[in-house]
Amino acid sequence: MTERSVTGTGADDFLAHVLAGGTGEVEEAVRKAAAAEITPRFRQLAEDDIVEKNGPHDLVTVADRAAEAHLTASLTALLPGSVVVGEEAVHADPAVYEALKGDAPVWIVDPVDGTRQFVHGEAGFCTLVALARRGEVLASWTYAPALDQLAVAVRGRGATLNGEPIRSGAPAPGAVLEVAVSHPDYTTPDQKRALLGLTAEGVRPRPCGSAGLEYLAVARGGLDAVAFSWEYAWDHAAGLLLVAEAGGADLTLTGERFRITGGNTLPFTAARDAATAARIRSLLGAR
Repeated sequence: MTERSVTGTGADDFLAHVLAGGTGEVEEAVRKAAAAEITPRFRQLAEDDIVEKNGPHDLVTVADRAAEAHLTASLTALLPGSVVVGEEAVHADPAVYEALKGDAPVWIVDPVDGTRQFVHGEAGFCTLVALARRGEVLASWTYAPALDQLAVAVRGRGATLNGEPIRSGAPAPGAVLEVAVSHPDYTTPDQKRALLGLTAEGVRPRPCGSAGLEYLAVARGGLDAVAFSWEYAWDHAAGLLLVAEAGGADLTLTGERFRITGGNTLPFTAARDAATAARIRSLLGAR
């Protein structure tokens, strides 16, 4: 779609434009950032292009940082007065995260979700962008360049994958539920005990890959649910809206909806339908 200049139209006009289904400018910005900063580095990373942040499972690459900088510039240019809450910016300055609670429109950005897969040369990574205001996610973009997949969700207007509507549906009656769960390295002892509830009969848990692509799998009906034990908005905002707009549901351990501003009781689940979300939540609370 041809990029439309919105400079000078004001934040409210642009938000209304997006909520009316005008997502093309953001789609183009996401594609351009990936084409410039991520795809050329895929399977081309040098050893000094990769850094551990908080351990061997928490990596950052030159592609993460360059793509976030690219998106920060392009997205704030599209929406005057907006701010960016990006994974790398928050790592550098945790106070940036507080913008989620403010009045300004917020772009929530994970430049490379699934950095471990990206580093290993696997295709299962994506760029996640969500647009939120006052704690409510209004639209989201999930782009997997190596898979040529772009999923878009707009609050109240549904979800699409490569332009085609997607629906999560419901698991077949009596089918074993396939659930992607947090890696043990990211769980507290209490959360580990909660996740053990998913070893119940009729449930098949497995470690998650890229959170964004796991959410997309739920939205498409290829995965029944996810159960996650961390709440960073850049990992969840885009996917939770995608699942909701595809017909799915999410619940925290206390039975509330997930809040991107934080303070959730963990673990939480997102599932293909409300009944599955309720079942997973009950199993998480069983121990």
